[in-house]
Amino acid sequence: EAVLLFSSLPLIWVIAIFTATAAVVWLTGTRLSYLADAISERTGVGRAFMGLIFLAGITELPELVTTVYAAWKGSAALALNNMFGGIVMQTAILAVADAFVVHAVITAFPRKPTPILEGAFLILLLSGILTITMIGDGIVLGHLGGGALVLAVVYISAIFILKKFEGGSDWRPIDLPPKARAKGHSKGGQSGTANSFNSASVRSLILYSAFAATLILVCGTILVEAAEAIAVQSSLGRSFVGVTLLAAATSLPELSTTIAAVRMGAYTMAISNIFGSNLIMVLLILPADLFYRGGAILDHVDDTARLALVLGILVTAIYVAGLLIKKKPRFLGMGLDSLLVLVIYGFSLFAFLRISS
Repeated sequence: EAVLLFSSLPLIWVIAIFTATAAVVWLTGTRLSYLADAISERTGVGRAFMGLIFLAGITELPELVTTVYAAWKGSAALALNNMFGGIVMQTAILAVADAFVVHAVITAFPRKPTPILEGAFLILLLSGILTITMIGDGIVLGHLGGGALVLAVVYISAIFILKKFEGGSDWRPIDLPPKARAKGHSKGGQSGTANSFNSASVRSLILYSAFAATLILVCGTILVEAAEAIAVQSSLGRSFVGVTLLAAATSLPELSTTIAAVRMGAYTMAISNIFGSNLIMVLLILPADLFYRGGAILDHVDDTARLALVLGILVTAIYVAGLLIKKKPRFLGMGLDSLLVLVIYGFSLFAFLRISS
């Protein structure tokens, strides 16, 4: 297996494999954002929905492989902590992307309230998971828990509601720079890659996207195996590995796509990419439960995963408030909401280490 192969290599070689693969994922994720923007322009599909479904679906492929594999191997702790630990980490990606916005904050730009509804559904689902872990899950079919089925149904219902809601009226951003009102403005701007995609046909864009998805899936899987090999050689606990190193490895596609979306001025797509990725994290409970043969997988949530869920609700609520409050001060080159999320993320690393030790 890849894990055994990487574990047998010297640590310096494993780190080199991790770094090289991360670079490929980063470049592929960047181009994926340009592809999503071009497809949105050609088909008329809103950027919020493209971020929620297209970008989030592709960038979550490494998490799908990691979660299902860990569940199939019987490691409920690794599967659950990878999912729930990634929620806080991926939300913190928005704070990093906020630093690339000039003269404003990222949550001031969306013209539609769709991202707020996405955040509300995410808080609802995470709260539901916490409730199930407290009262216990019930088996409904074989070893499948009823909680996983209910969460999947709520997720699918939320997607239909969001698609219908996206056609509503715009919100008008206030106190934005003149350039930002006319067109998304960020540090950098679009590159020649974006221009080349704009001239491609829809069929070509779909083929490019399929290739990018395959590359992210393969490289993301290698990233996960390398990250676990590094963890084994450094003797870190599996729960801590799941919510930190493993979650970081599988969140690299979200990081590159979100920053690329911000640099091209697609702020709504960037926000929806993160919220959509976190929503898909909840959906992944169903396949994890199907492949886990030790009963309902949510009955095996530990304190580390519960803390990750609570912090996930907290950081999502902060950004929902930031989306509602359009006029916000900037600190250290980012919005106050983004700064608070980064502080909470830093606290989470300390807390996860303390719980795992």
